[in-house]
Order: sequence, then C-alpha cells, then structure tokens
Amino acid sequence: MDYAIAAAIAVAFAALGASIGNGMVISKTIESIARQPELEGKLRMTMFLGVGLIEAVPIIAVVIALLFAFK
Repeated sequence: MDYAIAAAIAVAFAALGASIGNGMVISKTIESIARQPELEGKLRMTMFLGVGLIEAVPIIAVVIALLFAFK
C-alpha cells in the first residue's frame, strides 16, 4: 500500500512539473512570435518538439511508478 501512495505522489509531481514546463515553453513561444512573426513556422516546430520532450517525463514517471507499485 505504501508503494501505491509513493507512486501516486511521484506521478503527481511529474505531471505538475510537466504542466509548468509546457506553460513556460508555450508562453515564450507566443512572445517570440509576437516579436518576430516571420519566424512563426520555425518557432512552432521547435515548440512542438520541446513540448513533446517535456511530455515524455510524466509518461516515464508513470511507468516507473507502476513498476514500484506492483513490486
């Protein structure tokens, strides 16, 4: 039972960190597009790459948490 609680806390913190990171990346991208609209396509592509890498962290955390929960 203790493993399940620890796993839930780990997943919660991973999701919190990813949501904060996504918010920062997206807000800075919007600022950059507002300043240099001609780079919109390149900035958007870079943003999606960054968001994808940030989203990998909670997915890995869920897998590790499940490994510990069912140990």
